[in-house]
Amino acid sequence: MAIPLLKYSPSSRNHRVSGYEILGDEQPRIYTGEYLQSSLEMDALIMAAYRQIFHEQQMLDSNRQTCLESQLRTGQITVRDFIRGLAISDTFRRLNYESNNNYRFVQICSQRLLGREVYNEREKLAWSIVLATKGLFRFIDALLDSEEYISNFGYNTVPYQRRRILQGHSIGELPFARMARYGEDYRDKLLLTRTTKQVEPFNLQTFLRSSNRDVVLLLLASMLALIVLFTLLTTFGYFPKFGGY
Repeated sequence: MAIPLLKYSPSSRNHRVSGYEILGDEQPRIYTGEYLQSSLEMDALIMAAYRQIFHEQQMLDSNRQTCLESQLRTGQITVRDFIRGLAISDTFRRLNYESNNNYRFVQICSQRLLGREVYNEREKLAWSIVLATKGLFRFIDALLDSEEYISNFGYNTVPYQRRRILQGHSIGELPFARMARYGEDYRDKLLLTRTTKQVEPFNLQTFLRSSNRDVVLLLLASMLALIVLFTLLTTFGYFPKFGGY
């Protein structure tokens, strides 16, 4: 029996009310696949999807999903399916899921897929349970199949940060892309690993433990043979003894 989603109360957020602001630079540009007139507009939509899901720091040619792009261009999948493919790709998993804890990953997905910040810690806990019990794919499906996603973005609109303009403020909230990719726990773990790593002193014991035993034995045998050879040559007069005339 599947565990139902834990109940949480949506807090009062700017995106939950209608906005009547005058359009300006702070308003997000909406990319939709319903009325595309040229391939250039499709290119812009695809780049907007990458920017929303991967953000600027992860937009590399090696991270592009060319198969998904081809399916979107030919109409085989919708924009929502394209977003789903990016979110469950190996690249997104490696760069975001595997490098963060579940709470941090839930926050990232809420920003990038639902276009808003998480309401509270209880919502983080609720979706973290879904992620832990059902896995990454089912978690992404739950977000993209939710009523919130469908009502705001539908099947052909790239998600965006909703209602950045705040009442009585001259500028809007910071873009979610400004949020660090890693959480404090991951950062602290990296710093702890670097600072606690001990540098062993170089001596015969550490050299023998860290080196290939066969190579070490061969090297020692070669050195011993050279010493014996030098001693014999010195004894029979081929080399003058040290301190002699």
